[in-house]
Amino acid sequence: MMTQLECDAVLFDLDDVLIDSTSAHVTHPTPYPDVNALLRVLLSGVQTVLGDHLIGMYVYGSLASGDFNPQRSDIDFLVVTADELPDEMLPALEAMHARITASGLKWATRLEGDYIPQSALRRYDPTHAWYPHFGMDGHFDVEHHGSDGVIQRHLIREQGVALAGPAPETLIAPVQPDDLRRAALGILLEWWAPMLHDPARLHSSEYQAYAVLTMCRALYTLQYGAVISKSAAAQWAQQALGERRAALIERALAWRHGTQLDDLNETLDFIRYTLERGQQFEIPA
Repeated sequence: MMTQLECDAVLFDLDDVLIDSTSAHVTHPTPYPDVNALLRVLLSGVQTVLGDHLIGMYVYGSLASGDFNPQRSDIDFLVVTADELPDEMLPALEAMHARITASGLKWATRLEGDYIPQSALRRYDPTHAWYPHFGMDGHFDVEHHGSDGVIQRHLIREQGVALAGPAPETLIAPVQPDDLRRAALGILLEWWAPMLHDPARLHSSEYQAYAVLTMCRALYTLQYGAVISKSAAAQWAQQALGERRAALIERALAWRHGTQLDDLNETLDFIRYTLERGQQFEIPA
């Protein structure tokens, strides 16, 4: 476990931290200096805790696709480990994340990521899908990954930025269009269908906007067997779904922290519609 001195060095000695990769020397992985500073701190902390267990670290999602919105986006990362991490190592990772969250660094509360063994990363296997996860709520635990693990692997393979380690396409097998379709439907059934009966999360304006944009992306993936950014999927859906849905989507796109949405019923209706559309697709087994 890290000593207090080591933690302080991780948090404050930023100038001495370089992000190195076998495929590239990445000192500015994103266009955002504050995000890069945070990623340097995170990588240094991960290297300190994991040592030889570390295979690579990657950024994906909106930062990698060029769709990052400072008003609403999170910072998605993946750490690939040589094997399953021993239980005694997890408290040190949890303490490292807690210190970063409390550091006052900009974006520190927007980090979200997973620690996945190299052997489990190549293809998603629902029977072997329990990995350490750090959420934006500051919670660190071992959690089960559902169908979103398929989408995650695809995004990392195709768009992920290596902060350390080999290029992501060398670690992850290609994900086929029908696999993406099945994953999109799986996410709808696993995560969103229960919210029709318990919409507590959707009372949040932020979550309403997130849900609407996620439905747009799910519909696009079901239609085309591809994954695009939420904003691009929203623009597609505005053209494809008609005026009433377009107005709801526009409000979701325009949402910013501090603004209020009052679209609970319309959001639930959109989730219901997306589920019904999804179950109409005939996806080969």
